Amino acid sequence: MKHSLSLILFFFCLIKIQAQEDVEITKNLVYAEVENKKLTLDIYKPKGKKDPYLIVWVHGGAWHSGNKENPPLGLLPFGYALASVDFQASTEKPFPANVHDIKASIRFLRANAHKYGYQSDKIIIWGSSSGGHLAALVATTNNNLVLEGNLGNYTNTSSSVQACIDFYGPTNFLTILNQSTPHGLNVRLPALAILLGKPLDQATELAKLASPVHQVDTSDPPIFIVHGEQDSQVPVNQSIELWSAYKSKNLKTQIEFIPNAGHSDPAYSKKELMEKIGSFLKESGF
Repeated sequence: MKHSLSLILFFFCLIKIQAQEDVEITKNLVYAEVENKKLTLDIYKPKGKKDPYLIVWVHGGAWHSGNKENPPLGLLPFGYALASVDFQASTEKPFPANVHDIKASIRFLRANAHKYGYQSDKIIIWGSSSGGHLAALVATTNNNLVLEGNLGNYTNTSSSVQACIDFYGPTNFLTILNQSTPHGLNVRLPALAILLGKPLDQATELAKLASPVHQVDTSDPPIFIVHGEQDSQVPVNQSIELWSAYKSKNLKTQIEFIPNAGHSDPAYSKKELMEKIGSFLKESGF
């Protein structure tokens, strides 16, 4: 038994080493500074792929926690590079600081594309949970001056993204409470109050600005939406609302419901789902 366990561990290490050998990683690039804090990102590139398209990854964590470490790399085998971004937590500074940070990171990445070896003309943004919300909000607010901010050294560079992948992100803060389970309310009410800097019922206009559903217009980029059918934290209706808003504007969109999946599930990283996303991106010009 001990010998078998040793072999399993040996082969697991080999797989891990092989995965690292196939990926070129650049860590802790400073894209902006806020109040003496350095905001950083990491870049993951598939080795042997010349000038891949870039995905910007936005982590989840109820807007107040999480970090850029251990991002999903499931789309790298399909030829995409990925930049994982840290940004200010809502406990550090409320909305729209996080969106300003993320847009600054995109400007940095676009301005330095030649240096780090990926394409700059078309950028994809991807996030899960609260990161899915931020990704969808960034995608639906290209050229929005209120949410652009002025961080970093590349304020004349575009922060626009040309496609979005939203994994079970909240999309409409004006409807989410009525759709939520008791568990969801317990998680969401305090998280939203911290995000917006005041209780949700005192921040209607700010909540509307922070809701991707209310920002959708005919210029928005394609979006691929994924949601688990058994998600007790973010109601599945939130993804349906965003998908419906896109359909109403005749915009390119696709929604995938994952049977029996909750808010976190191994099904979200399966190769079959990555293939569907890869096909959608290719159909969208990537």
